[in-house]
Amino acid sequence: MPYRRKRKNKIEWIAEVMRQGKRFYKVCTTKKEALDWESETRSKPLEDLETPLVLLTLLEWATQYLEFSNTRYADRVFREKKAAFKVFFQSVDSSLTVNQLKPGMVLKHLQVQAKKRSGYAANKERKNLMAAWNWGMKHLGLPSPNPCMVERFPEERHARYIPPEEDFWKVYETTEGQDQVMLLACLHLAARRSELFRLTWDDIDFSNQKIRIGTRKRQGGSLEYDYLPMTEDLYNALLEHKALAHDEWVFVDTLTSKPFSARRRFMRGLCERAEVRPFGFHAIRHLTASILAQADVPMITIQRILRHKNLMTTERYVRGLEPVRPALEILSGRHLRSQSRPVAIGH
Repeated sequence: MPYRRKRKNKIEWIAEVMRQGKRFYKVCTTKKEALDWESETRSKPLEDLETPLVLLTLLEWATQYLEFSNTRYADRVFREKKAAFKVFFQSVDSSLTVNQLKPGMVLKHLQVQAKKRSGYAANKERKNLMAAWNWGMKHLGLPSPNPCMVERFPEERHARYIPPEEDFWKVYETTEGQDQVMLLACLHLAARRSELFRLTWDDIDFSNQKIRIGTRKRQGGSLEYDYLPMTEDLYNALLEHKALAHDEWVFVDTLTSKPFSARRRFMRGLCERAEVRPFGFHAIRHLTASILAQADVPMITIQRILRHKNLMTTERYVRGLEPVRPALEILSGRHLRSQSRPVAIGH
């Protein structure tokens, strides 16, 4: 299918056809011309076709991958991929053809990112570039091996900050209306930010006191749904909130009358107002898991609440040091006990 590109205020239509691993490519002035060329190229014997004269540029590869990603992945993932290309093209010329990109060029770019930002940031960009090239190899005939498959960088991971429960309630008390309901829903459902923003009133089953939560945090990025029961507090808060609602969405940006998409400064502003150390929506999800673990809720139940497919993921959320504390307590007092043992007296 032809795609459109804009160059120097001029619209061009790019026709392309893959035949037995070879990519044939033509720049056309109209979409009809491009469609006709593609149809003709598909029907011609392969030996009658001219060798492709034009190779895909890096920018064209990125553009097509991002067009695919925009329909395939969640908004957050798409923005991450788009940002990776934006940074990449600050150091690598986007007008180069795909066969001109070499592993050394990618490695040099990522080394700068590791030094300037962090090894973690460089590895995240490496992951996105590798995925984009693998997609291009499959769908656009990009050359193999993948030039983005360079060495990983050492990472210095810091433990995620989880606020004390009292800090959450201090922040909660600074809010009112739908903001307060949103924070309560985040805590009582262990919901991700995007899951809260996606909620509609059709997802709220008041008669059975349960909520349908849609997530894309699964393999493949498809939207999947899980049900969770509502606590009494959340039920009452949502019921009161619904009485004032005028939209299909549970949480609505009053400036646009549309659901929220980010609210980047929202939590930081609330934390500053409450005079507590800043934390975000995802930290509240971790706080929920921590509260449940401290109350000796079985790990398998916490997994269901967090809606993790893998129990090991849940264990990373709540692991901390507490599960190993009883084992290490075995070592306490051993010095004193060894001194109090009776000494055998020889005959």
